[in-house]
Amino acid sequence: MARFEQQYMEWLEKNLTNELNPRRRELLAKGLGHGTVEFLRRVWFPAVGNFDHLFPEWEVRDFNNGYRYLDLAYMPGGARGGIEIQGYGPHARDLDVRRFKDLCMRHCLLSLDSWTFLPIAYLSVIEEPKQCQQLVLAFIGKFIATDVPSTLTWLEAETLRYARRLLRPFTPVELTAHLKVTNRHTRRILQNLVEQQLIDIESGKQRIRTYRLRL
Repeated sequence: MARFEQQYMEWLEKNLTNELNPRRRELLAKGLGHGTVEFLRRVWFPAVGNFDHLFPEWEVRDFNNGYRYLDLAYMPGGARGGIEIQGYGPHARDLDVRRFKDLCMRHCLLSLDSWTFLPIAYLSVIEEPKQCQQLVLAFIGKFIATDVPSTLTWLEAETLRYARRLLRPFTPVELTAHLKVTNRHTRRILQNLVEQQLIDIESGKQRIRTYRLRL
């Protein structure tokens, strides 16, 4: 966690130092919300290992010429990905009609402005971090071809990318159809990736049936 704390503070300070917008600077100076910090600590950093292309308290304009702020914006190469951590109290239990309508409108405006939006419940961050990590990897996969070790063959590299795009375990049959190779070749690829500790066996003992990306 010491590594997370150091990189987190450096990343936050860099955003604050480089920001000229007084509204966003004020928000950054106050520090990020508890839910956002826990998402970064438990989900984003373990899954991704860095904060590249990630911007906290990102300002967006709405159709009424007002300002809204995303908890996190992920923008590699000009792409638009928004992440918000939904706390149980303010976003569910105590949500009144006005705030519910505003939340829906917020999502609509972001979608119409070409944002890919990823809302994650705070309770999921705390109780199901591994599942949230899979969501984040799939989210990132929509924007960039995630880096893979240069020592992999192209079929092994594509298998790793395929695993990162999925939100569930996959079977050798599914991978065979995706790679368009023989079943024997697929199993050889999977065995190599397991030995390199890049994917894990999800189920099956005598005969392996499903695999999952190692987190």
